[in-house]
Amino acid sequence: MPMPSATMVVWASAWLHGAAASDDVLDALQTWGEVQEIRAADEESAARVDLPGPDETPAGPALLLGALRKAGATGGELVLPVAGDVRGLGGAGEFSKHALRVGEAAVLADAQLGLVPEKIAEGILRWTVYGLGELPPAEHLPIGEAEHGMSSAMREAATALVDLGVAKQRPGVREEIANAVAARPELDWPADIPQRTLRILQRAAEVEAILTVATEDSPGGALSASAMRARTEALKPLFDSVRAARRASVAEMVRVLAERAAQS
Repeated sequence: MPMPSATMVVWASAWLHGAAASDDVLDALQTWGEVQEIRAADEESAARVDLPGPDETPAGPALLLGALRKAGATGGELVLPVAGDVRGLGGAGEFSKHALRVGEAAVLADAQLGLVPEKIAEGILRWTVYGLGELPPAEHLPIGEAEHGMSSAMREAATALVDLGVAKQRPGVREEIANAVAARPELDWPADIPQRTLRILQRAAEVEAILTVATEDSPGGALSASAMRARTEALKPLFDSVRAARRASVAEMVRVLAERAAQS
């Protein structure tokens, strides 16, 4: 699961709190695409944040940073919606539909803005900016609880996968997992980010690689419909725990940035 929204949330929060230069933010975003395009979802949102509208030439990310500050943003939240769990999106609407389709978004609740990233061509990532109404407070999940939840779900899923014989069907499964982990981009984070949050994000990436391999059928080895349902049911709690761990880690990064800015 790509997560440019996590990069946006953490680095934009760092910049807003004076803990990162704008060039650092722009460099971090380029991990996800050499070209970053910014446009508002509709004319009303465009006028509100002074960004190009949907039919205008997109702007660059530097203009977005200024728009966030002008709108009163102080920090963001990572949202990773899936069907049946759209927490953080603030109800139905075009923003919710777009975020659900892409699987992620950055929400800046105090500025009432939502940003959805989408790859539109090789090396080009477009951020669509939505004006939002008042959002309910973000659900807080302590990072320790999120880490424990992922570890517990991992143990339960491992037992289930052994029972289902997934490893037997995939003799090269360890190599596949290692390749999936290696294929993820290396991300840069602001200085002084808690190492624990980075370890949890890395662990989530490793678990996601396992999930990717576990949910792919080997050539010529398609599972029966009942076996696929059993596999999906066994892995769902692990998918949920990975999302929770990522949200909690990013939230902890933003919290630490805000706390250190207040102390300086």
